[in-house]
Amino acid sequence: MTRETTENTPVANRKFKDTIFRMLFSEKEALLSLYNAVNGSNYTDADALEIVTLENAIYMGMKNDLAFILDMNLYLYEHQSTINPNIPLRDLFYIAAEYQRLVDKKSLYSSALQKIPNPHFIVFYNGSMPIEDCCTRRLSDAFYHATDNPSLELVVTTFNVNVGHNTELMSQCQILREYSIYVAKVRVFTEQMPVDAAVQKAVAECIHENILADFLRKNQAEVIAMSIFEYDKEEEEKKLRKAEFEAGVEHGIEQSLVSLVIKKMKKGKSVEEIADMLEETPEKIQNIYELARDMAPDYDVEKICGQLSG
Repeated sequence: MTRETTENTPVANRKFKDTIFRMLFSEKEALLSLYNAVNGSNYTDADALEIVTLENAIYMGMKNDLAFILDMNLYLYEHQSTINPNIPLRDLFYIAAEYQRLVDKKSLYSSALQKIPNPHFIVFYNGSMPIEDCCTRRLSDAFYHATDNPSLELVVTTFNVNVGHNTELMSQCQILREYSIYVAKVRVFTEQMPVDAAVQKAVAECIHENILADFLRKNQAEVIAMSIFEYDKEEEEKKLRKAEFEAGVEHGIEQSLVSLVIKKMKKGKSVEEIADMLEETPEKIQNIYELARDMAPDYDVEKICGQLSG
């Protein structure tokens, strides 16, 4: 995308490591407010919260937004504007790095049990693709062979924090509610004007309406640049997903989709449930479901794909 800029328009810096979400909740008081809203608690001592985000914990471009310990529980918070089914695997790498740091210089071969904080994995989603208010993803969803009792499991809870969703959660955390309003304004304005102008208008309007006003006044240039970058990134990921989908249609339904449907079938999920989980149409899942059912219990994935594309 080509964009004309003036000297008054910040240019998105691709080296920004922060997001607006992370900036907003990097202060302990704000993060504690978000924690209380999610957990229905009323902690008041922000100093009891220990931020342990690993700044350099990057694996294949993966990083976590916020990590903190409270009451011997370890929380990993992440903000996403696109759906990512691999978040449980990403969090597995991240929590391993966290635990490695926490037990550094302690012997894991001694007779004493090394105690570690209980992990909790949360995603705050505000992308444009519709999802329910709350949903979960499991590491075991990625396993080739489905099992009722996997030896390794990791569960990620996702909250939809777009305007109109999770109203009770929003009412308990003013910063999160105002952030959702700001994002909504950016989306509305980008439908009317170039993204640069849309972001600047959203910032100005929010300040005027006392929405994140102090934060936006203090960090205006950086917020504008990051918002432009985040919006562009979201749009590029949408284009990538569309291209991947079109390529999949052209070459037949991918084996991975068929494998996932079979996995869900083995767990007793209905066509409607599978379609909802995989964000596919019931019609597409029905076709796969019927062919797979006829081939049970062998489930020849390649043969199913061949019949679907034939």
